[in-house]
Amino acid sequence: MPSATVNKPRPSELLSRLTSAEPEVKVRALREVKNQIIGNRTKKLSFLKLGAVPAVAGILADSIDDVTENNNCNNTNNFLVQSAAALGSFACGFDAGVQAVLDAGAFPNLLRLLANPNEKVVDAVARALRMIYQSKLAPKYDFLQQKNMEFLISLLNSEKETVSGLGASIISRSCETNLEQKALFDAGILRKLNSLLEGGSLSLRDASLESLATVFRNNPEVISKFAGPEIGRPLSSIIDLAKDRYPRTRLLACMCLIVIRNASPHFLQDIGIKTKLIHILLELLDDPGQVGDEAPFAFSSLIAQKEDLQKLALEANAIDKFHHHIKKGSLHPRRYEGILLALADMCSKLESCRSKFLSLQVLNLVADALTDYNAGVRAAACICLKSVTRSIKNLSAGYFMNETIVIPLVQLFLDPSTSVQVAALGATSNIVVDFTTRKSIFVQCGGMKQLVQLAKSMESSVRSNALWALKNFVFQADNRLKEGVFSELTASLLSSLIRDPEPSVQEQALALVRNLVDGCINLIEFVFAEDGLILGAIGRQLQCASKAEIGIQGMYALCNVASGNEFHREAVMQLLFTQMGDKNQSFVVKFLQSNDSQLRTATVWTIVNLTCPSSPGAPCRLEKLRNAGIVSQIKNMVNDPCVDVKLRVRTVLGQSMAFGDN
Repeated sequence: MPSATVNKPRPSELLSRLTSAEPEVKVRALREVKNQIIGNRTKKLSFLKLGAVPAVAGILADSIDDVTENNNCNNTNNFLVQSAAALGSFACGFDAGVQAVLDAGAFPNLLRLLANPNEKVVDAVARALRMIYQSKLAPKYDFLQQKNMEFLISLLNSEKETVSGLGASIISRSCETNLEQKALFDAGILRKLNSLLEGGSLSLRDASLESLATVFRNNPEVISKFAGPEIGRPLSSIIDLAKDRYPRTRLLACMCLIVIRNASPHFLQDIGIKTKLIHILLELLDDPGQVGDEAPFAFSSLIAQKEDLQKLALEANAIDKFHHHIKKGSLHPRRYEGILLALADMCSKLESCRSKFLSLQVLNLVADALTDYNAGVRAAACICLKSVTRSIKNLSAGYFMNETIVIPLVQLFLDPSTSVQVAALGATSNIVVDFTTRKSIFVQCGGMKQLVQLAKSMESSVRSNALWALKNFVFQADNRLKEGVFSELTASLLSSLIRDPEPSVQEQALALVRNLVDGCINLIEFVFAEDGLILGAIGRQLQCASKAEIGIQGMYALCNVASGNEFHREAVMQLLFTQMGDKNQSFVVKFLQSNDSQLRTATVWTIVNLTCPSSPGAPCRLEKLRNAGIVSQIKNMVNDPCVDVKLRVRTVLGQSMAFGDN
């Protein structure tokens, strides 16, 4: 006869059993809830929608009251253990579950139960709290408050490893400032964590490594004290753990060492240690679980902005390894994203890395990732493209301005994720610099019109990056292309972007104008369209420029206008001196006195164009500049520390002498 099958109770049925008056029925229901939701996000959501978490939290609260009244101690402890375990299961790796547990008011009750005399209760509660502290939603402790520090010390000093591990987890989620890091060191916490590294269980060692990395992050002072003689040989302990038999321990030890090196580069200078870290992280990519998913992110943090480590990684065949993993396919989205970001960091500086990337035809795989279903992967693919396209040699070869890359990239301009849009625009900003004659491909794909539309976005980061891409698109472009861009933009839109409330948008809008009017004298007429809307906007923005970069781009735009004919130069002079009376001369002098050499250069160069000896109106303009105190300020700059400024100052003074100025 066929065997009978046991049907699991439905969530709604279990929920009704949680309210049973029979203790054994209630305990079994708690246990069944816990068992059904472990590792099952779908089941967790089903129970959340039915209100299971408040019901379980209510059983926990009622059981605490029963403990206080000393009623039914055995049943009460069973309720406490099972309800705490169920709450921990809801919270494990599931932010919605964590939020539900917090909203149900269970957190303070769990904390109270750490003082319960029953070891099983304390163990279950500590495990549940550790599940909560895996999430960024976990309540944070201010370690500058004495009571919180005392509570943490009591946890770390506990003989129960689940409790001391909880203390380490709380540090990882709560410690955020340098002051807190120093307070933890001064309280002897790092000494205790180091002892847990050497004498604790696997779980405790891992929790200690995570908390140490948190306390070290961006704090060279604490690292120096930790690595000093008073604690023993702590760095050696961490280095040894990087060779541990357990993959997660190796990963956490590597991450801890990376945090130390990034904050204090004079530590861990040995090339053998650096090479070993690279090889360990590349080996961990083969781990099929979470360790393999996180390894490429650790790799990125190790090599980012460090050419020496990127060279070592290239020698270790890192690009080949990443290529192999992507080519295999069926990657977890987190791992896929991490590998693409690691490739981006590998190709961020060295031409040799970019050449390797292209020779392995990784570009085709990255192009495929642009259409992945996961937003993180799509964004990472764009960031990878941005790094690879930093190569002038490869841009000149026209490797990127083709339909395989451009079409999916343009489609991402309309992505529902803002981070993907921004990343796609970042990659586009490099690709459209293309020095070949293929820019028409971008126009035909609708890219240029999409950029203009994105310049109107409600998101300032999107507006700024869209303008950046347009600025690069018109760089050294032919007149016809520039005219097409300007007709799409219109003078009114461009002038409003120059006056945008966000400084980054102002800067890119001015830079776009600078590139639009560079070249043919007819292009300068753009700033005079619609009764000089753009020129007026530039003048008003220079009056109140909130940062040097805005002044630089605005002055270069005026510099290009002043390179035109007499009408153009006189318009610039009128902008500088008549728009707001005497106040106008102050911003020119202020720019000449700026600490930013690029702003000084742009301003002096504008004066060079205004006083060109071949220009009939130059003597009159020079006289106005002299009366405004600008020429005397330029005379004070003959020994400017910046060579570019010094050369252009001498040009202005030479032109001035040609008109009889001594």
